Amino acid sequence: MWRQPKAVWAVAFASVVAFMGIGLVDPILKPIADNLDATPSQVSLLFTSYMVVMGLAMLITGVVSSRIGPKRTLLLGLVIIIAGAGLAGLSETVTEIVGWRALWGLGNALFIATALATIVSSARGSVAQAIILYEAALGVGIAVGPLVGGLLGSISWRGPFFGVSALMVVAVVVTAAMLPSTPPAARATTLADPFRALRHRGLFGVALTALLYNFGFFTLLAFTPFPLDMSAYGIGLIFFGWGVALAFTSVFAAPRLQRRFGTLPTLIVNLLLMTATLTAMAVWTDHKAVLAGCVVVAGLFIGVNNTLITETVMKAAPVERGVASAAYSFVRFGGAAVAPWLAGFLGERVNVHLPFWVGAAAVLLAAVVLLRTRAHLTGIDAEEPELDELTDEAVQSPRATRAERSGHRDTDEITHEVGHRDRDASERELAKSAKQRRPFGEGCRYPADQKQTRSAASQSGPERGVAE
Repeated sequence: MWRQPKAVWAVAFASVVAFMGIGLVDPILKPIADNLDATPSQVSLLFTSYMVVMGLAMLITGVVSSRIGPKRTLLLGLVIIIAGAGLAGLSETVTEIVGWRALWGLGNALFIATALATIVSSARGSVAQAIILYEAALGVGIAVGPLVGGLLGSISWRGPFFGVSALMVVAVVVTAAMLPSTPPAARATTLADPFRALRHRGLFGVALTALLYNFGFFTLLAFTPFPLDMSAYGIGLIFFGWGVALAFTSVFAAPRLQRRFGTLPTLIVNLLLMTATLTAMAVWTDHKAVLAGCVVVAGLFIGVNNTLITETVMKAAPVERGVASAAYSFVRFGGAAVAPWLAGFLGERVNVHLPFWVGAAAVLLAAVVLLRTRAHLTGIDAEEPELDELTDEAVQSPRATRAERSGHRDTDEITHEVGHRDRDASERELAKSAKQRRPFGEGCRYPADQKQTRSAASQSGPERGVAE
């Protein structure tokens, strides 16, 4: 899994820096509030504006990427992040920072959605291994972000913003130099495609699960610094431990648990454990040691959830991966957008315990939704072919001559082909599970969904080829 082309490592490095932006502001929320005379709910809008714009922009990432190509989309996203982070560091009011964080969110959306598809299409190994590599970059970025934010934030709250801007300049150079040029997709994506994809019950159920789970996740991330009431460096160290735990389980624990127990059982148990952690934070909010410990422990469960939910989305929907990613991200970032502001508001108006109670309830509801969606997710644990094998086979196809002449295949074409193979594997697994009547809903797929899957499979047959 770790022997990858230079292009994959270039995108992975840029992903680390991009994901630093999520946790980077955590240690400086309280210093910003103190220096700019802002309330917790006002400062939490730094997360809300970032996530709202990111979620909405996910709807256009496929449209942009399919028209200008993945490499140009990645570079455009990075340049926008440089501008947003730098201008946030120059701001004089919370309102200005919130506005520039929104611009930052636009850049992050263009980059993150395209980076996932690029890594999946360019990496060696299976789709699951490619996603683990992507989640590893996410984990490292989330882990390093609070530490960098704490170190630079101890000097000035402006420091972390300028630090990200500088690192993104390096990411632009690395991406431009190491990632091969990629042409636009053969078939352009439309704005309506993500909404059509949400008609698939499996995708919609997983997206709704992610929305509720992210509500609890971002309640912890955005509100915990206020009851902790520590220095930027101290909070940075706590969330660094959280990020390390997240990175470890996303790369090492998640695949093992998935192989041992299956995707859905592992996800549901992790959601219940996350609920218990937020409940403990709600009960012992006044005890800083308990809060700090729960933050680190929560990272263990978040790492597993992030990896397996992302992989489930990539396998579950009978649509191209770019479309599935856009639809899923649009829904899930709704929870990430609302939670920070609502947590700050409830903490100000009621008490500091209530935000964690609400977060725990949201994550518990996520487990219920996923449990009720399980009948539409049969086949997600089916064995999958290697990505490089699919690439070699597709390049030899008579209809792959355009890609062969250019010396490479574009991201959407490869992910589209892999998606066809995943759906074929899902069909075989569905037939097998129907005979065995396995627990957790395997073999219990509704007739309507079987018809829908057969229809999707028939439309994605070999006669359509790689480049439609």
